[in-house]
This record gives sequence, C-alpha cells and structure tokens, in this order.
Amino acid sequence: MSASEFIANGQPTLIGSIPLQSHHDALDLIFKYTPTIPLWPQLPGIAQEGMLVQFLEGFPGLDKDGEKTIFNTEKVNFADETLAFFEDYLQLEEDAGAILDSRFKVSTENGKGLYALKDKAVPATMSAVKGQLTGPFTLLTGITDQENRACYYDPTLREIIHKGLAMKAAWQVHFLKQIHDNVILFMDEPALAGLGSSAFISISKEDIKLDQSEIISAIQSAGGIAGVHICANSDWPLILSLDYDIINFDAYSFFDKFIICKDDIYRFLQRGGIIAWGIVPTGNEEDIMQESSQSLTAMWKEQAGLLCNDTWDYARILRQTLITPSCGTGSLSIEAALKVLEMTQDVSKALQAEYL
Repeated sequence: MSASEFIANGQPTLIGSIPLQSHHDALDLIFKYTPTIPLWPQLPGIAQEGMLVQFLEGFPGLDKDGEKTIFNTEKVNFADETLAFFEDYLQLEEDAGAILDSRFKVSTENGKGLYALKDKAVPATMSAVKGQLTGPFTLLTGITDQENRACYYDPTLREIIHKGLAMKAAWQVHFLKQIHDNVILFMDEPALAGLGSSAFISISKEDIKLDQSEIISAIQSAGGIAGVHICANSDWPLILSLDYDIINFDAYSFFDKFIICKDDIYRFLQRGGIIAWGIVPTGNEEDIMQESSQSLTAMWKEQAGLLCNDTWDYARILRQTLITPSCGTGSLSIEAALKVLEMTQDVSKALQAEYL
C-alpha cells in the first residue's frame, strides 16, 4: 500500500460522474454523503468531460472526424508533435517535480471539478482524497486513428497513450496531494469487462499486465494509492494478480463471478489489498428504487460471509473494504442519484457501527 497510514474501515466513496450541471452543486453532495473520502466530480453533460476525451490534452496527433476525437498519424506535423511529446516525457522522468506545470496537466477547462474540489476541501475531516483517470485499455480500444482502427493496434499510438496516461496519473496524484497526503486514484476501465471476448481475442494477458502495470507504477511512484474500477464482469484472477492497492467491482450484479476466485481474493487481501464493494446499484433505476440501506447492508453481510473463516472475520474484512456505488450516477435522474449517494453513506455507517 502506497500510503500505509490509510485504513479503509468500510468508508464510503463514489465513482466520478454526477448528473448535475454545476461542479459546486455536485461537490455539496459529495461532501454531504462521502466527507471522509471526497472525490472530484465529472459531469458527463459537459463535452470536455467525456470519458474518452477528458485526459487527452497534450497528446500529439489529435484531430476531429466530425464530432469524434481521433488520432491522425497522417497529419503533416505528427512526427514533430510526437518527438516533442516524448522529449517532455523524458525530461519529467529526470525531474518529476516539474510535472504540475507540464503538458500533462488537466486544465481548468477539462477538469473544473478538480480545481473546485481543491477550493472546497476541508482536509481535517478527510482520511483521503479520490481522483479518477480513464484507464489505458479503455482509452486504447475506445479511441481510433484516421482509418477507424483502435489505437491499441498501432504501436506508436499505444506508446503515446501509455506514457501520456502514466504522466497524467502522476500529475493528478501530485495535484491532489495539495489537498491531502492520502491520494486514491482509480483507473476507470469498463472495457476490461470485454476480456476474453471475440472483440479482443488477439490481445494477450501479458499485454494487459504491461498496460496496467505502467499506470499502477506511475500512481504509486508519485505516492498515490492505485485502484481500478470495473463495472461489470472481468478476468478476476488476472486483475487480482496485478499490483493494484484497491479493486472496485460491481458487487450488486457480479458478486457471483467475483467470489469464484476466492483463493485469489485471499491473496489480494493478505498483501493488504482493499476491496471497494460496489454494493449500491446504479445500472437501472428500478433496482435503485426497490433497494434500501437495510437490504444492501444485509447483502454485504451475506457476500462477505462467504469470505469469512478462521483468519478473516467480518471486522477484518471491513477494515479492508470501501463501500461504493456499482458505477457512476451520471446517467441517472437526480432523484435516483440522491438515493444512491444516501444508501452508500448509510450502508457504510451501519457496517461500521456493527463491526468496528
């Protein structure tokens, strides 16, 4: 664990997106419901805050194909832009202290929530601060070149995105450390749910390990706590074998897939890993409205009970647990989103009161 003084203790935190138009209004909700581990809000109604574009600032070769952002390797100045990009990367490898003013920063235009969080945060009430970054696999398979080919299959673009995201991750950790020394940074990786499918049949597990490990290392080397958020099923033995400090999964819909890997889960917990239990549903509003903090607390107990043994009782598991929604709330109605936030807080409080 990169910040050894951080103990999860069943605290609540959120996944980035909120269905509002004001970052300050979103932060009011964040501080109300998750005051000990607040995060900066992403508002998907704002074009610059879309998952596939928010963290591309400073990358070479960007172009537009209608409304779609692409990498254009046929641009006249692509080679010059790429050379300058890697020169800046290598310079920061030697002088990491210069990263805050580098090309790898997230601007106020693309990350208003980051800067608003810095202005509103009250460190004395916090045990950590949380950020998020689009993960390399999701970005590489979601963004294309000028021929509509996924960037994953172009070695140059793959290297640009790896190195760029590693520096974006390090920048965000350094930025958030101005708020609190314990910085949790999640890689948002919805595309990892596609591992093993025909769409990604040519991508090896070793490639995935290399991709993820580069960003994990960047987060941890900057002094951050590295997490991953996957909002569906995945190759859990692979994910649990990586050096993440926190794994966030959709416990509401996919716990049955996760618990199959019990031995891998124990190994992850034994080395100090934290499970961020996405126990509060966000997939559809019918599920949200039919659940309560009591029903979800009971669900966590039933699920955690399947891990309990002579070594791992409920209290020890909860000390290495965070309580979260299964995904962001950005696509929900305000009413449903508020209930998600309220239940996330209430489940955490109920479990802490009973076991800690």
